[in-house]
Parts: sequence; structure tokens; C-alpha cells
Amino acid sequence: MRTSRIAAFVGLLASLLLSLSAVGFTAPQPVITHSNLLVTESLIASYHGADKPGNYAAEDLTGGIKEDIPPKYVTRYQNWKTEFLSTEAGRSQWDFYEKNPHFTLFVTVSRENAEGATTGKYKWNDSGQLIAATITLGTRLDEGYPNPIYFPVMNSLVPTETSDRIDGTTLAATKIAHEFGHVNRTGKVDSTMYQLQTQLIPQYNKIFLTNGRNANDPRLLDLVQKIGGTPVEIWEDREYWGEANAMVYLRDRFTEEDMRCSLFNRIRHSVDLYAKSYEPRFLEIARATPNRRICGWQ
Repeated sequence: MRTSRIAAFVGLLASLLLSLSAVGFTAPQPVITHSNLLVTESLIASYHGADKPGNYAAEDLTGGIKEDIPPKYVTRYQNWKTEFLSTEAGRSQWDFYEKNPHFTLFVTVSRENAEGATTGKYKWNDSGQLIAATITLGTRLDEGYPNPIYFPVMNSLVPTETSDRIDGTTLAATKIAHEFGHVNRTGKVDSTMYQLQTQLIPQYNKIFLTNGRNANDPRLLDLVQKIGGTPVEIWEDREYWGEANAMVYLRDRFTEEDMRCSLFNRIRHSVDLYAKSYEPRFLEIARATPNRRICGWQ
């Protein structure tokens, strides 16, 4: 009974945070640590949904990008893709995967998790090299703004009374950039560690939710040593790499300095509030703008 009440409270809190972020309002929000793991998991899942495991046929792993788009959604998908490819970052990343004979990237569109996207179904070869992944885009990818805690870049696009509205196509392309960020990063990490994290994080969560939320439980401390951090630390690191790539897309997309700085200032504000220890990866992108104006960062 106590567990069900906790779960209900967490769901209510997550819904409140999401509703506030959806209208561009930044309210005082909890510090996200391993002690409120359920909130973190809920906030991330609200955008990414759940990754469903799947197998690839050997004959499909021939390299390049394979797009499997239901006919009903081809036009909107092509609009999103064109917008993503309108930037140097988008073109270079797409070209890299399209011409890679050793890696196959599957891209599809699904009605599940309509306003979100997920990247998963990772496959490694026996040498630990990433050889396949799938990006699944929601059918309404051009709608909905993820929360600012783990998605400070995508949330920067929320329209406000004092800003011009950025159209949904750009929002969708920013989400695509986020997913490409996940693929980019996963291809660089240790495959054994990544798979171990995937295997043991559910075990950590199960113990944590049944031991009175005691993060000092020796069993949990042992798991943290094995997987290189708490689940929250692992999740947030992955999400902020995705967001860093989304910021690269926006940096290239908006060449007008005032518009780019407006977005970068919003990103900085959310990073200051929720991701201060990850600030360097965002600051590095801001410093790489053509005129090196970092827009609010010191």
C-alpha cells in the first residue's frame, strides 16, 4: 500500500512538472538525485517512452541508413528530415551513417509515444563495435516540449509571450538531433559497460524501492561500483549528451545572433538550475559559434 501511494505521488509530481514546462513556466523543482529515482525515471520516460528489445535479420545489417516510414507519415517525416539536413551538423551526421558500411541505422515512425522519440535496440559485434541501432520517432514529433530538467535544449524552444514561435518542423528536427546524439555517444562508450548497466539498473531499482530507499545499502553500493554510478547519474549523463547534440543543431540552424543568443540564454538558465555539473559540454558548444559569443555564459 505504501509503495502504491509513493508511485501515485511520483506520477502526480511528474505530471505537474511536465505541465509547467509545456507552457514555458519554470517553477521551483526538486533536486534530482538517487534519492528520488522514480521522479527521474518518470521525467525521462515521459519523452523517450520505453525501448522495446528487438532482433535484426542478418541480411538487414548491410550498413547505411534504412528508413521504414509508414506511407501515411512519409510527407511529415520528409519535412522533419529536410529541416535536420538544412544544417551542417545534420548533413555531416546523416552522411556519416549513410556511408558507413559497418553500421546500420534504422529510422522509423510510430504512433506510440507520439510526441517523443527513442533510440535503442543497440547491437554490438563480438569485438564490441556498435553495428546497429534504431531511432523511433513519434507521429507528432513536431508537437510537445520535454521538461527542462533533462531536456534543457529542446525545452528552450517553448514559445513565450516575448519570443517568436519556432515552428514545429524545427522542434521535430531538434528532437531528431537529440536522438542522433544518443547514437553518436553510444558508439563511443565501452560496450561491455553499457550492456552491464542495462542489465543491472533494473536490479538496482528493485532493491532501492524495497529497502526503504536506503542508498547506502551495501548491495546498492556494490552495484554502483560495477556500473560506474547510480542509475540517475547514468541516465542524466546519457540525456545531456543527446541534448548537447541538439544544441549543435540549433547553433547551426539559427545564424541570426539575437535568436541564437535568446535560445542559448534559456538553455543556460535550465543548465544552471538542473545540470550545473554538465555545464562544460554545453559551454563548449556555445564557444564554437562563428563569432564566439557565448550568450550569457561566463
